[in-house]
Amino acid sequence: MTGSRVMKWISGGLELGLAIPFIGGAFVLASGYTVLAFMFILHVITLVLSSRNREPNYGSILGIVTSLLAWVPFLGWILHLLSAIFLMVTAAQRSK
Repeated sequence: MTGSRVMKWISGGLELGLAIPFIGGAFVLASGYTVLAFMFILHVITLVLSSRNREPNYGSILGIVTSLLAWVPFLGWILHLLSAIFLMVTAAQRSK
């Protein structure tokens, strides 16, 4: 398993945790939004690793967008959920 796939599983799992209604929002607020900055950095690292391995990177790009827009209450929830789904689906795909 490549490093980019491992990072997709990790970032996808964290995004899924942030997508839990009320709990994810409370965690973001309690951290003073620093968790969104952490996720942004994590998604950039995942994007770079995916690009180097020529693997799909749309999950990481959506994760970056999510990190920038997740402060909007309901939009953030939907984006966290979509990011988690796309990251985990691409992590589960077999490499060519």
